Amino acid sequence: MAERRYAYLHGFASSPNTKKGLHLADVFAKKGLLLERPELNRPSFEKLSPAAMLAAVDALDASASADAAKPWCFIGSSMGGWLAARWAELHPERVERLVLLCPGFDLATRWLSIVGTEGMEKWRADGSLLFPDGAGVLRRVHWGFYEEGSKLPGRPEVPCPTRIYHGTRDATVPIATSRSYVSTRPHVELVEVDDEHRLTDSIDVITSGTLSFFDID
Repeated sequence: MAERRYAYLHGFASSPNTKKGLHLADVFAKKGLLLERPELNRPSFEKLSPAAMLAAVDALDASASADAAKPWCFIGSSMGGWLAARWAELHPERVERLVLLCPGFDLATRWLSIVGTEGMEKWRADGSLLFPDGAGVLRRVHWGFYEEGSKLPGRPEVPCPTRIYHGTRDATVPIATSRSYVSTRPHVELVEVDDEHRLTDSIDVITSGTLSFFDID
């Protein structure tokens, strides 16, 4: 394959310094490769906006002009998985391969199971709801985040070879979501692991598998 650029896209209530992101960045560095880890809590965690998150990836793509022609290989975790898929859908010529970790598809329809009926009503009525940020600090995320997200595709169409790693015990994004997604997309493969949403126990499998999928020796 031609030279490529690599990036890790973190999830909701996370940060570029998540354990998975740091671990993968270290592994890539030992291979002489840079794994970009953009800050996606844009414009802030409290005012989180999918459009602003996509714009952050746009800005990353526009950076390092000497590498502008190189396509991307993204690793996207949870909501970062949705983001990677959506950006690839919008810019198919810029993305060569994707690895998605428990991708947060169907987010708008899953909020009810995440926060409950009472939580949804409170979120709407108050205009914000408390969620832990990447450092575990409770912050009020505005209702506009839900409203904006509900208007976007819940399952973006990925245009390139894609591998999904998903925990069979994931209580945040049920594995049925990924099973359904791959069932109609022959260029997408699913690797099921005996793990939860954070995939803490599967990092070695994910790391070796990602390097192989990206053809990194």
